[in-house]
Amino acid sequence: MYPRLMHTALDTTDARGLAEFYRQLLGLRYRPGDESGDDDWLVLVDDAGNRQLAFQKVDKLPRSTWPSHDVPMQLHIDYAVPNVEELQRHRQRAEELGAEVLLDRTTDEGEPLYVLADPSGHPFCLLVGTP
Repeated sequence: MYPRLMHTALDTTDARGLAEFYRQLLGLRYRPGDESGDDDWLVLVDDAGNRQLAFQKVDKLPRSTWPSHDVPMQLHIDYAVPNVEELQRHRQRAEELGAEVLLDRTTDEGEPLYVLADPSGHPFCLLVGTP
């Protein structure tokens, strides 16, 4: 038996704000008990109750300067969508939720994608591909 992925944890200065961003972007929900209350550690789960993302409050977090390597990404998450129309729709939703586009590579016919920064500055990708 091998260890299995429990969830991916993201440091942030605003755990509730970042959890809300990903909850709305990905259609997740809070782990029972995390809907309100303590904002130092929050977990989001899928419809089956499987942990997906966790958010840990920290006092200070330097924002990634990617594509410059002054403050590297350190980690990023890729999210696949089935086609370019969905890619555009989800990029727009992400921006409405507070994301910022860092790179637009939608002209790449082999793998159109956007690199975005979430509200805490963590880069993530939206791309056309199979999950």
